[in-house]
Amino acid sequence: MRSIRDVYKIGYGPSSSHTMGPGKAARLFREAFPQADAFAVTLYGSLALTGKGHGTDRAITRELDPIPCEISWDTTTSPLPHPNTMDLFAYQGGQELGRWRMLSIGGGDVLRDGEQPHLPEEIYPHRNFGAILDCCAAGRIRLPQYVEEAEGKEIWDYLAEVWQAMKNAVREGLAAEGVLPGGLELERKAGYLFRQTHIDESPTTKENRLVCSYAYAVAEQNAGGGIVVTAPTCGSCGVLPAVLYYQQEKRDFSDEEIVRALAAAGVVGAVIKSNASVSGAECGCQAEIGSACSMAAAALGELFSLTLAEIEYAAEIAMEHMLGLTCDPVDGLVQIPCIERNAVAAMRAMNAVSLADFLSDTRKVSFDAVVRTMYETGRDMPGKYRETSQGGLALLYHAPENR
Repeated sequence: MRSIRDVYKIGYGPSSSHTMGPGKAARLFREAFPQADAFAVTLYGSLALTGKGHGTDRAITRELDPIPCEISWDTTTSPLPHPNTMDLFAYQGGQELGRWRMLSIGGGDVLRDGEQPHLPEEIYPHRNFGAILDCCAAGRIRLPQYVEEAEGKEIWDYLAEVWQAMKNAVREGLAAEGVLPGGLELERKAGYLFRQTHIDESPTTKENRLVCSYAYAVAEQNAGGGIVVTAPTCGSCGVLPAVLYYQQEKRDFSDEEIVRALAAAGVVGAVIKSNASVSGAECGCQAEIGSACSMAAAALGELFSLTLAEIEYAAEIAMEHMLGLTCDPVDGLVQIPCIERNAVAAMRAMNAVSLADFLSDTRKVSFDAVVRTMYETGRDMPGKYRETSQGGLALLYHAPENR
């Protein structure tokens, strides 16, 4: 299993697979052909169908600037090696220097088609969560110690940077106002939600409101093209920061304790990436929001010192009840229903931890089993429900004035 650094990447939104990934592909291509005086890029599949709303063209041109690049959108070619496929062409004096076919596989990662993937070294000896828990039990260690043994003490500095970026996204999102870009005329709601109080507001209602406001804050920052952390993707980046920010504010957890919780969540995210997918274009929103919900549940479990079995159960509950969730962004934007889903998933993560705390001895389904189920469900899901904006809410939504 690869480093949890691969789960947490700091960068610009609104989409890890449609913004970070294509941008990275363009940067690698430019480095390979520094003598080029012109580029061209053809986008296929989900990149072509929803790329304009996700800012794919802007991400590519930002990496290639000031060298001109012509971008074309091919929505018909199939079959494709991956739903997020792109061809890049380099030219000098009108002559082609070279071409690459790149695949944006989710979470900001890219692969070159037809070649052995140049992936970071697998530094963990296990790929399955069950094997990881057995290792932890045998060594009488918790997940953060398991991470340190594999990654070294320097991982804590990296996770501290990740946590700072997450906190910045919450705070900036709460302070931001106005309409999000893209044409839906969607007002930012995080600050408004955060400031709403009622005389008879119960502690539970207050908790729900605050957690949701933090999730909205980060998700709106992402939708606006701000700096966020993939956890494990840009589209699901608000779930984990929301629950951890709330718990730190409520219970005064230290940054060091939060960072250890991020390590536990990172293990869950890495297991999912190793055995399934976090790409909405490949497996629907269950792969993004479902994975984020599992990561958040595991983080809370570590923060609350639950047993390893309870942490596994919390992560399993979180994913199990996201199975089948479609990815149907309206107008290809990471706004409707994406922002709201971050808030809902944050609350579900907290619910999952509460259930696991009471019922872990009765569980029947392992986390590894639910991850495999998510992957198979996603692969069976019709393409129109996997980040193409050709089905579901994306197809049936109409702006209020056009109803």
